Amino acid sequence: MTITEEEIRPQHIFDEYLRLAKEDIQEYFVGAVCEEVLCPACGAKGEHAFRKSHFDYETCPDCKTLYVSPRPAAELFSKYYTQGKASEYWATTFYKETAEARREKLWKPKAQLIHSILERFSANDFSIVDIGGGYGIFAEEIAKLLKNEVTVIEPGTHLAEACRSKSLNVVEKFLENVVVGDLPNGAKAFVSFELFEHLYDPATFLENLFEVMGSSDLFIFTTLSGTGIDIQALWEDSKSVSPPHHLNFLNPHSAELLLQRLGFKVVEITTPGKLDIDILYNNASLIKDRFWSNFVAMASDDMKAQWQELLASSGWSSHMMIVCQKP
Repeated sequence: MTITEEEIRPQHIFDEYLRLAKEDIQEYFVGAVCEEVLCPACGAKGEHAFRKSHFDYETCPDCKTLYVSPRPAAELFSKYYTQGKASEYWATTFYKETAEARREKLWKPKAQLIHSILERFSANDFSIVDIGGGYGIFAEEIAKLLKNEVTVIEPGTHLAEACRSKSLNVVEKFLENVVVGDLPNGAKAFVSFELFEHLYDPATFLENLFEVMGSSDLFIFTTLSGTGIDIQALWEDSKSVSPPHHLNFLNPHSAELLLQRLGFKVVEITTPGKLDIDILYNNASLIKDRFWSNFVAMASDDMKAQWQELLASSGWSSHMMIVCQKP
């Protein structure tokens, strides 16, 4: 199935979201006291990369993670996500306008992919726990493929209500407030999609998750890889690099370092992306690299498709998927 950025993230809607985010930055973050943070993956001291929308990004000289430092207090991010105009717009207008396109192009294939992964671990034995389940479309689609219940952990008021309207089981909390009693009994597969890059403290998130996981439970998640080609070629002009939403851009190497350090068994890390070349094509005037600038100007559709397949299979797409397990 072919997919384009415009189908799942229409430019006019996404641009309005980014505009509202800039207003929220003024309200919640400008003038706030900030603290320097070390690399969220390996703990090394970073080097300044660029400044964007009042936020500074650093790169780790050791594991190449791209991340925001210094950072305002975590409480300000909680207020932003629960009260901000951009978050409300994402939860209402964006999701409603793109729901069915994303269902067909993203969530049905994603559910089938997750199901195929779970089959390696006796799929029918697992309940799904979707962390940051958003509008609930993935939960609806994976529920069609598995016999066990699906639970959505969603702290956002608008999104939690949207999930309840679909008769989904909802835990309206941030993960750090979730306890074992909130979750179904038995074997569980925890999933999260495009959440990790938003986390204030990825290590603390993983530690909290590890606590509520049972032995042999799975955690399957997708996130943005900072070494992915579209982010590398567009750098500070990449729309994926959009503070205050995206704070951490790990990569296959640094993600594995972090997970292993916290006790997870890493099963596999892949980059099954489909949009890198399309994103470069849509932002051709902003590309920093001469090769990719010439490529998007001259390559045929077949060439673009071949390169997208190569990026995905070789680990250089910006869409990263990780399967790990609590021993």
